[in-house]
Amino acid sequence: MSEDLTLDDLAVPLRALRLLAADLGHLPAPDVDVTQIYPSTLRLSFHRGGLAAFEVWRETLGIAPGKVRHGTQAGGHTRVLRAEVQYAGAELELVAYADVHTPAPSSAEGVAA
Repeated sequence: MSEDLTLDDLAVPLRALRLLAADLGHLPAPDVDVTQIYPSTLRLSFHRGGLAAFEVWRETLGIAPGKVRHGTQAGGHTRVLRAEVQYAGAELELVAYADVHTPAPSSAEGVAA
């Protein structure tokens, strides 16, 4: 991480966010993360209704079900889905969290952690 970064250095993920808001504003709202640590990445994470919202975004962005990684955290109590895609020049990362008792969407079936 460079201490010399400016807001302009985060323009790529911010531009991607602006385009997503303009073009896909009807989709479920994610938590949004842009950080100096990964200045070309836009992370959209889903906690409430996480798996269903993740699946809607995955389908809309054309991410193949086989590209979704599935795992758990918190001692196996939290299901985690992850997928990445290039969007408007940014690395767009989708992440969903849900109680492990929440059924996985079809894209996560049979996907290795």
